[in-house]
Amino acid sequence: MLKILARDLFSRRRTETPPPVDGETLQQLAARLGETARLSLGRSLSIREVDAGSCNGCELEIHALNNPVYQLERYGLRFVASPRHADVLLVTGPVALNMAEALKRTYDATPAPKWVVAAGDCACNGGLFAGSYACLGGADRILPVDIAIPGCPPSPRALLSGLLTLLEHVAVR
Repeated sequence: MLKILARDLFSRRRTETPPPVDGETLQQLAARLGETARLSLGRSLSIREVDAGSCNGCELEIHALNNPVYQLERYGLRFVASPRHADVLLVTGPVALNMAEALKRTYDATPAPKWVVAAGDCACNGGLFAGSYACLGGADRILPVDIAIPGCPPSPRALLSGLLTLLEHVAVR
């Protein structure tokens, strides 16, 4: 045990290189998203993330939207702690039997106008957990889903694109 500890303490760190990020394209996408939110709603977009029973892979990508690379709040989009302050419910994971009622109550607590985004394969159709005894399936089994963002997990860029698609759809209405 001491050999392993000493080896790990005194060796060089081994980390993965970060994925390549096209900063200019990403910045344009995020700026367009923020501008569309202001034009569609007249204010910034508030997002409430709801974990309906996921493995937390999608949550890691959603949290990346707030890191220094993406800086979602810089463009006027923000995550809120209460569904009462949200415009969008961002649902991740398959809807577990134990979370169905909580998901319905969260949706009911969100003021109109409200939209539901299913993020990740599990929220779209149950994904890997479809058919399980403890899983009802995707979020569309419980809530009216406006936009589905596939991926396991979806990248932050895919999440931004999905939110932009939602806002462009809202602007058309």
